[in-house]
Amino acid sequence: MLGAGLVAAEPAAASPSSGPTAIVSLGDSYISGEAGRWRGNSLNNSGSRDGTDRAWTGRTYDPALVYGATAANGCHRSDSAEVSSATGTGVQALVNLACSGATTANVFRSASGGQSYKGEIPQADRLASVAASYDVKAIALSVGGNDLGFAAIIEKCAKDYIVWYSYCYDDQQPVVDAKINNVMNDVGKSVDEVRAVMSAAGYSAGSYRIILQSYPSPIPRGSENRYGESGWSRVNTGGCPFWNKDSDWARDSLVPQLATRLRQVATAKGVEFLDLRDMLQGREVCATASKLVSSTQPTSATTSEWARWIDSTETQGPVQESMHPNHYGQLGQGRCLALAYAAAPGGHRTCRNTPGAGTAGMYLTALP
Repeated sequence: MLGAGLVAAEPAAASPSSGPTAIVSLGDSYISGEAGRWRGNSLNNSGSRDGTDRAWTGRTYDPALVYGATAANGCHRSDSAEVSSATGTGVQALVNLACSGATTANVFRSASGGQSYKGEIPQADRLASVAASYDVKAIALSVGGNDLGFAAIIEKCAKDYIVWYSYCYDDQQPVVDAKINNVMNDVGKSVDEVRAVMSAAGYSAGSYRIILQSYPSPIPRGSENRYGESGWSRVNTGGCPFWNKDSDWARDSLVPQLATRLRQVATAKGVEFLDLRDMLQGREVCATASKLVSSTQPTSATTSEWARWIDSTETQGPVQESMHPNHYGQLGQGRCLALAYAAAPGGHRTCRNTPGAGTAGMYLTALP
């Protein structure tokens, strides 16, 4: 099966009904596979980092082992990215066109104002090539977070904890509220762009599915953080430098707000919605239900964290990997996508993990 955006060996002159079947992913870092390099988090800065660093060759570090050619341009399409992990669906190709850092403008067709990004043409234009060569059965879309400024919000909240000893939620919520209507309009346009591409490629409306998804929270509620607010353990040990109030705001206000609005877009556009807000529950960075990896605590999908901590000094890789689902988280997301694909078309669903179980324990619940 194809992964990491490998679409070079496309069959020629295929059609929606005759080409190899495929599921395609479009959008940003949460679906491209950012942080797929890591199996949990470890304080060990040497060698394989207690087995967490999948880029360790035995002598040095080679991110291309995980991100392929996209390690160089920063798109970071990992080998365990959501679509690449959506196995067991029966489709013949899993194609990842998403790119870390992408916005809605990087999804739009160039003819509709779409912008190239990191040396690649807009994702909808790349989708056109895939749709002409494969029988695309489903398109998973994760976008809007970068338009909203997720990275800047995380940076501001971390600095408010480390440097300013102040909260961020009170000044960041108005920023989100001021942007979100325009962002949702652009997410809706992204759906329209996907449909336009598929229509131009000869697909009927019912011959493929669009699954718009929301974002999981990489940090737990304050009461579910295994490190206290005082001292430097959240910074130096856990990699989760956030106040309880800011953590609660992110987990119970910001992430749900975005999920609610994305669901509204999905409903308005007549596409499926996959709610991932609770996907990392108990598996977040610093969560009490999870543990750091160490020489005595091995990597495990049942005990390790499923999200990458903040490594602001880049001791263990680029900071852009911070606060994203890691290898385990992506395997979980891939299971969610596979379950959504196996379900009846047209529904809105949420995906959660089973406490104490591995990534195979993901399950769907229909949303009312």
